[in-house]
Amino acid sequence: MKERYQQAFADRIGEFAIAQIPEPTPRGVRLLELPGKADVVVGMRRVGKSWLLLHRIHELLAAGVPRNRILYCDFEDERFAGLRTEHLQLLDDAFFTRYPDSRGKECWFFFDEVQEVPGWEKFVRRLLADRQLHLTVTGSSARLLSTEIATSLRGRALATELLPFSFAECVAHQGLAKPDVWPVAGETRSRLQHAFARYQTVGGFPEVQSFDDEAWRRALQSYLEIALLRDVAERHAISNLPALRFVVRRLLRSIASKTSANALARDLKSQGIGVGKDQVYAYLAHLEDSYLVFLLPLHASSERRRQMNPRKVYAIDHGLVRAGVTATSADIGHHLENMVYLELRRRGEVIGYHLTEAGHEVDFVAADHAGTRQLVQACADLASAATRERELRALVEAVRETGIATATIVSLTEEGVETIDGVSIRIVPTWRWLLDRT
Repeated sequence: MKERYQQAFADRIGEFAIAQIPEPTPRGVRLLELPGKADVVVGMRRVGKSWLLLHRIHELLAAGVPRNRILYCDFEDERFAGLRTEHLQLLDDAFFTRYPDSRGKECWFFFDEVQEVPGWEKFVRRLLADRQLHLTVTGSSARLLSTEIATSLRGRALATELLPFSFAECVAHQGLAKPDVWPVAGETRSRLQHAFARYQTVGGFPEVQSFDDEAWRRALQSYLEIALLRDVAERHAISNLPALRFVVRRLLRSIASKTSANALARDLKSQGIGVGKDQVYAYLAHLEDSYLVFLLPLHASSERRRQMNPRKVYAIDHGLVRAGVTATSADIGHHLENMVYLELRRRGEVIGYHLTEAGHEVDFVAADHAGTRQLVQACADLASAATRERELRALVEAVRETGIATATIVSLTEEGVETIDGVSIRIVPTWRWLLDRT
């Protein structure tokens, strides 16, 4: 067995030595590569974790780092089936046997889908004792969650969350230039709006960007099914698949809406599916762990108030929602709000939704990486006077109650500024807001 893995590792290292490294679309996340810390990339399947590693390798090679300082290993390779912790040292040995001059020098190791090896954490902790080594690992959300990383690596890891393509990443993927100066007009504006129309339809999973209508739907449906079965049901030994599927369908049909375990339990009971509230709570936690959905709490200083109020549901990708459940024209506003949620999550932290003292709702209270807070309302169509008044009124009340001065409405097409009782509210079309961070 030992000899088999020795040869497999030697072969893998030799293949990488002559492989052509592609230049993937740059992503909007950065690996920190701090001494003594492992970068751990987490996220749902198919969001591009492996391509993120390849992009970093391409950057290193372009910067002049010799290939004999870089190790890349994909542990889903069938040659590594049955690999255990005690075999992993063979990989380290094989690398430095091939490149003895690299020992003791600055090196970069990339381990893809490392969770396939039981006990991988011990090997990683041992490698991190070498301060000259930069180590990055990825894993599917089935077995490599950020909470588990903190426990397994005992503070020796930095988790980086990777989501599907943002609109800016989709624009780059299509070879379009992101504007440096706003506003843009003419052909550039038309091309960006056309790209946004496509993004509205298929979402941000990298693989489906060039697929035709039938292909992207079937691909995203398969992503959903695999995540449901492997990352939730199999991982947590859930045998009541009808109940789990019901909860997932209900959540995907409810994006940008409020939900609670009590409401879901009542819905299950009405369908003749006997699942208690505690089990529904567990389902919700597992679905969040798998990155399929996110549950946004009420913005409130009281923990009890946050816990007592329903949460708003958002999905990993609006394209996956379109593929997984029947979409109607009425869903446009909800899909737009889902896009806004994910973009705010990429930019920093989405703290919660705000409910004013008068009972009016603001979709998001968010903070960027510097801690600067803002209020954001997502509304596809402001043409109705009643809708416009409701959205603006909620923001004005929230500005006064929270002291947060920056307020924005992200609409489908409208652009402008409204000033009400001294409160200035920016209105910006979604395609521009997704690209322009000013």
